[in-house]
Amino acid sequence: MPIYRRATAMSHSLRRTDPVHHACGDLPQHLGLIPDGNRRWSKAHRTPARIGHQHGIDKIPEVLGWCHEANIPIVTLFTLSVGNLARDPSEQLLDFLERLVTTLACDTPFQLHPIGRLDLLPATTHNHITQAAAQTRHHTGMTVNLAIGYTGRLDILTALQAALHNPDYQAGAPLTEELINQHISTAGQPDPDLIIRTSGEQRLSGFLTWQAEQAELYFCRRTWPNFRRRDLHRALDDYQHRHRRYGT
Repeated sequence: MPIYRRATAMSHSLRRTDPVHHACGDLPQHLGLIPDGNRRWSKAHRTPARIGHQHGIDKIPEVLGWCHEANIPIVTLFTLSVGNLARDPSEQLLDFLERLVTTLACDTPFQLHPIGRLDLLPATTHNHITQAAAQTRHHTGMTVNLAIGYTGRLDILTALQAALHNPDYQAGAPLTEELINQHISTAGQPDPDLIIRTSGEQRLSGFLTWQAEQAELYFCRRTWPNFRRRDLHRALDDYQHRHRRYGT
């Protein structure tokens, strides 16, 4: 049974006590996920790093299924940073990445939107990801941005370079925030309302640097392979009860 469908079937027995269904605030329209702690999980279980990555990759469709059930329209997943691409090949990150996008394209209703430096990937992996994303073009489920080879600074730099070549700017219009927003990797989408990072680290690590200016942050101590449905719902419940203050 596909992972996404299995997660959906499991949800019904938990729904009555799910705090999301009792909170009074709005759910995030755009959720950011930083799935950290795969290697920490491996160290704790005295297994090779690739085993932790395998468990972490297997967790992703399940967690996205929970987000879909909660009616969150957009999720951005920090799939691989530029630094991750330099990891030891024995960790098999690219193999797991290809398996992930195949699962998401074939077994879920999600529309995949890769962002980041896909040009840094081997050609076979690059083609695999772009073809899988194209396969989901007509899917009507949640939008999933897969941040691959991603850094926030490079995202801003790329958007700025594109904005400088915009015909409006070339014609003498000022360089504005709105113009950069037209060229940022998540153009046309609302900025993230909430970003969740697992494994206890309390930093963004360059994730959605431009877009996360007003995002609420939630840090979960549980490693990503151990992340549970109730952990997601606790984060969403916490978000719903916050009083958001913009600017200061």
